[in-house]
Amino acid sequence: MTSSALPPPISNRVTAMTGTDYPIIQAPMGWIARAQLASAVSNAGGLGIIETSSGEFENIKREVALMRELTDKPFGMNVALSYVKGTNVIDFVIEQGIRFVTTSSGSPAVCTRDFQEAGIKVFHVVPTLDMALKAIDAGVDGLVVEGGEGGGFKNPSPVSTMVLLPLIRSRVEVPIIAAGGISDGVSMAGAFAMGAEGVQMGTRMLSCAESPVHDNWKQAVVASRETDTVFLNQESRPALRALRTERTASLAPLGKFNIGEHMADLQELYFGGNMEAAIPLSGQVCGRIDEIKSASEVVQGTMQEFNIVMGDLSERYA
Repeated sequence: MTSSALPPPISNRVTAMTGTDYPIIQAPMGWIARAQLASAVSNAGGLGIIETSSGEFENIKREVALMRELTDKPFGMNVALSYVKGTNVIDFVIEQGIRFVTTSSGSPAVCTRDFQEAGIKVFHVVPTLDMALKAIDAGVDGLVVEGGEGGGFKNPSPVSTMVLLPLIRSRVEVPIIAAGGISDGVSMAGAFAMGAEGVQMGTRMLSCAESPVHDNWKQAVVASRETDTVFLNQESRPALRALRTERTASLAPLGKFNIGEHMADLQELYFGGNMEAAIPLSGQVCGRIDEIKSASEVVQGTMQEFNIVMGDLSERYA
């Protein structure tokens, strides 16, 4: 759903904190959320995010420098706390003048005050109400509320966005970015109805034209049904949601396994296109993605559809 006219900007707490036209954030997927994709999202009016969960800190520094060449729009970083131990990532983010950070994989208490003193807004990723309240106690500016239908590393006891988002909204006052199951304007409108002021997209962005992953993975997403993900390692941490392949189907009956062993050939999956080389992390929303689009088509098409849906609901039910 696109037109030649750009959707009007949205003004709310999330866009005020991110400096973007639209409250659409690209998920911080390891090895994927780098300058090629993130700059395209930022140039489209959303917020591109540079990842740190790959642990490749020197490469991440280069990606941040490349972002400066590819866009003059705002962008953010994710600080995956357990993956950047022993680095000076907090100082690096502050030195770069980045104004928006999401934190994950650890307690935001270790960095929130430092970031905020430098004028950086901090949103922490949470999969449960208890973790949301702990993040609020740590002083974060907002939350990324991540439902269990999303792809990637998950809580072993997943809670769907439709349950988790309004639950957390009822207990906190800070702005919320909804994640898990978001791919278009309809799902964005649903998230806003439940209390979100922004949305984060992972699988939809992974399958964008500008995503660096091999076309085999993108085509696998397009071909998938809503039932074509598996939830893995649920008796351990982290659990994972991934596309169903021969490898992941064989892992599904196992309560726990060595994740590192099955991600050792990750580069061959991500960039070589061998879908059996490692675990292809993806969310259930793969069943709603039926074509590869540019980041601009995703961001602006989402906003156009969001505006139509919200207007229609207001006219029919207000």
